[in-house]
Formats: sequence, structure tokens, C-alpha cells
Amino acid sequence: MAEKTHQAYPAAPANGNTRSDGESLVSEDELKRKKRIKLFTYIGIFIVFQIIVMTVFGLTVMKVKTPKARLGDISVQTLNSVPATPSFDAAFTTQIRIKNTNWGPYKFDAGSATFLYQGVTIGQVVIPKSKAGMRSTKKINVEVSVNTNALPSSSALEGELNSGVLTLTSQVQLKGKVELMLIMKKNKYSAMDCTIAFDLSSKTVKTLQCK
Repeated sequence: MAEKTHQAYPAAPANGNTRSDGESLVSEDELKRKKRIKLFTYIGIFIVFQIIVMTVFGLTVMKVKTPKARLGDISVQTLNSVPATPSFDAAFTTQIRIKNTNWGPYKFDAGSATFLYQGVTIGQVVIPKSKAGMRSTKKINVEVSVNTNALPSSSALEGELNSGVLTLTSQVQLKGKVELMLIMKKNKYSAMDCTIAFDLSSKTVKTLQCK
């Protein structure tokens, strides 16, 4: 009698799926590729972010603006005028304000504020060497005296005094340097050109305009 033979077959996986070594290697390579893509994406985002930050930094913090000089409120102490002569004299207090909008201090040399009538100097005050801090305004109190001693006789002055309004101008130009990050220094001139109109009857300032 012939003997029965039994052939053994490999057991199938429990989930019914088979996975070769080749498929496993392909899956690992795909996973590595995805990780590299994600890494490069993060690096690209970081570089773009840094470019944006540096651009904003350069356009704001590192941009040097010219400090502005202006006259503050004027308080008239005395104001006398004689149209017949013609002549006038006045004394008043005010502030010279140096406004610095930079992200670093503005150090300026000593200078002066000049007061003029029709382009002729009739008074001057000294502005001492000082500093306007980062994004701040330096205020310098001054006492001003003006008169017609240096003016030639003028019918225009007589007419202006008779009109009741006296117009003067004031100019300032300061030389200084703006310092940024303790390493960058840039020369800047702070200038002022103001027009002051005095009301002779009330002995007050009618208008004050600066540019």
C-alpha cells in the first residue's frame, strides 16, 4: 500500500497581506525623502523670515532721519514800538526744541539762534553743545532781546508798526551726529526757519510758524 505524503505550506500572515524586503526598503526611502523635503521647507521659511526682519530693520531702525529744530511757545516780557522813529524793542522767553526721531542719540555742537527783521540780524542767542536722546526732544530755554539798533531807517518798518503787526524771522542750524547701535555715526544738520508775528496792541504773539 502506498504511503500518503503531506506537503507543508508556509502560514499566511494574520492580516492576509504579504510584504517583501524590497517594498520595505522603498517605504524607508520614501519616508527619508519626505523628511528631507520637510527640513528644506523649514529652512526656506526661516530664510524668508530673516530677510523680512532684516528689511524691516533696515527701513526703520537703521534709517537715519534729520532731527528737526523748532521754537516753542513764546512768552513776551516787553514789547515797545514807536512808528514815528521808527523803532521797536522786545524781550521774550521761548524754547528751542531739537526733535530726534532716530533709534539713537543725536549729539550736536554749540550753535546759535538768530532773529531777523527783513533779513537783518537784530538778536541772537547761544545754543550750548548738547544731546537729544533716542526718539526724544531736547528742550533748551532761552531769553531773547531784539531791537532796531542795527536797522537802517526804513519807511517799510514805519508802515508795519502803524499796521499793528510786527513780523520777525528766526533761523537755526546745528551740526551734529546721529549714533546707531554704538557703531554707526552719520552727520546731520538740524535746521529751523520760523516766522513770528507780534500783535503790537496786545503785546502778544499772533502767529508762530516753523518749517
